[in-house]
Amino acid sequence: MIFNNFDPDKLEDLEAYLPWALLAILIVCFIAQLYYLLYYHRRLAYYTVNDEQELRNIPISVIISARNEEENLKNNLPSILDQEYPDFEVVVVNDCSLDETEEVLKELASRYPQLKIVQVTENDRFKTGKKFALTMGIKAAKNEHLLFTDADCQPASANWIARMAANFGGDTEIVLGYSPYQRTGGLLNSFIRFETVRTAINYISTALAGNPYMGIGRNLAYTKTLFFKNKGFASHMHVMSGDDDLFVNENATAANTTIVIHPEAFTYSPAKATLPALYRQKRRHMGVGKLYKSTHRRMLSFDAMTGFFFYGFFVLCLFFTPYLYVALGLLLLRTITQMILYYKIFRKLDAKNLIWYLPVFDLVYYVYLNIFGLIGTFIKTTQWK
Repeated sequence: MIFNNFDPDKLEDLEAYLPWALLAILIVCFIAQLYYLLYYHRRLAYYTVNDEQELRNIPISVIISARNEEENLKNNLPSILDQEYPDFEVVVVNDCSLDETEEVLKELASRYPQLKIVQVTENDRFKTGKKFALTMGIKAAKNEHLLFTDADCQPASANWIARMAANFGGDTEIVLGYSPYQRTGGLLNSFIRFETVRTAINYISTALAGNPYMGIGRNLAYTKTLFFKNKGFASHMHVMSGDDDLFVNENATAANTTIVIHPEAFTYSPAKATLPALYRQKRRHMGVGKLYKSTHRRMLSFDAMTGFFFYGFFVLCLFFTPYLYVALGLLLLRTITQMILYYKIFRKLDAKNLIWYLPVFDLVYYVYLNIFGLIGTFIKTTQWK
C-alpha cells in the first residue's frame, strides 16, 4: 500500500518550505507587476498632451459600418458631419439593415453633401460581416487617410477629425485614438469604464514604448495604402471580430504608429447596461487575442496571470505563512505605485473619479481578464452584432 511508504519527516519538510514557496511566488508576481507599471505605464503617466499641435488639412474619409443603427445615426452622425474641418467625407456603409437606417441616411444625405452611402445586401453565397462592410467603405472612400468610428459613437468636439488628422505625417500610417464610455452611474458602468481605461493604459503605453499591438475601431485611423498593401482583413476575415485590433496587431510598428489622447480627439459611446450584454461583447472581443503575434500574447498573458496570482498568493500568504507584514507591505507598495501613476493617467483619460475604485476594481479586473481569456480561447463567436 502507498501509505506504508508514508514518511512524516518529508511532510514536515514540505510544511517548512511551503511558507517560503508561497512568499517567493508572491514576490515574483510583485516584481513582474512593478515592471509593467514602471516600464510601460509610466510612459503614459508622464506623457504630455500637446495643446499647441499644428493642425493639418489633409483630406480625410471617415468610415462607419452601420447595421440596424437608425437611432444612433440620428443622434450621432450630425456631430460628425458638422466637424470643423475643411476637406472630409463621411462614408457610411449600410450593412444589411432591417430597420429605417436607409431612410435616415438618405434624409441626412439631402442636407450634407459630404455624406456618401454604401449599401451592402445579404448574399446567399457567403455571410457578410463588419470586415466585409468596412472593406466596401474603404474601397468607396476617395481619400488616402481613413478615420474609423462606430454609429453609436459621438466625437468629444468639433475638432475630432482635425486632432486625429494632425498626427499623420512623415512615416505615420496608423493613429491610435481613445474612446471612453459615457458615465451614467452605477457599479457596472463604473467597472466598464475602469476596464476601458485599463485597456487603454496597456495599448497606449506599449505603443509609446515602441511596441504597438492593438487599436479600437471606435477611434482609429490609418491609410488606404497600408490597408491594401497588406491585403486588408484577408488573413482574419474568417474571424467575426478583430477589424481593429487584429489589423493593428499585424501592421503597426514603432516607426509607423502614433497615439492621440487629446480630450478633443475622444469619441464617446454608451456602455452596456446589463451583465449579459457585457458578456456577449467581451466574449467577442477576447476571442481575437489568441490571433495576436506571439510576443504580444506572451506580454499580455504574463501581465494577466501575474496580476491574478499576485492577489491569489497574497491571500495564501495571509493564511498559510508567518509573513503577514511582508505580504501587506508588497500589496501596499504596489497599490501606492499604481495610485501615483494611474492618478495622472485617469485624469488624462477623463476618468479621474474612478481612481478611488482602484483597490477593489484592480482585483476584479485581473479575475475578469483570466476568465474571459479562457472563454475567448474555447468559445467561437459567429456574429458581430
